Amino acid sequence: MSDPVLWLAVQEPSPLAPEPGEIVVGIIAFVLLFLFLKKKVYPVFEKTFAERTAAIEGGIEKAEKAQAEAAEALEKYNAQLAEARGEAGRIRTEAQSQRAEIVEEARTEARTEAQRILEAASAQIASERAQAMAELRRDIGGLAVALASKVVGESLEDEARQRRTVERFLAGLEQADEQAVAPSGAAG
Repeated sequence: MSDPVLWLAVQEPSPLAPEPGEIVVGIIAFVLLFLFLKKKVYPVFEKTFAERTAAIEGGIEKAEKAQAEAAEALEKYNAQLAEARGEAGRIRTEAQSQRAEIVEEARTEARTEAQRILEAASAQIASERAQAMAELRRDIGGLAVALASKVVGESLEDEARQRRTVERFLAGLEQADEQAVAPSGAAG
């Protein structure tokens, strides 16, 4: 070893090669740290990871369950909506048929009422006509008797005679009416 630099280099510890005592202390410290972490820290990490995994899986399950419930609710809603539409259609059809029945019933009642009013009016007209004819016969009879008395020059106060005279006069008037109506009715 003649070279002093080489001799110094061998004597000095190398920064790359640690001392054997340091290696032993480092290994012991590493083992102690590893055992401490394995006993105290690793279970906490495992527990936290397990909880997170369970929470995530539970969340996924809850989401899937909620999605299934939502799909079921949507299906029920669609079924109820279809049922409601069917019910509305049925009610609409029933209302239309009831409306038609009510309209027909009102028409029937109106026809019946119109017929009743027409019959009542016809009966009233016939009654008033008969009454007017009776009054007219009395008045015409009185006038005819008075006129005949003046024409004949004698009193026609005998009731039977008056009646016969009035009847002849009215029969003559009715024949004149029939003859006047017959040509105008035949022309029309």
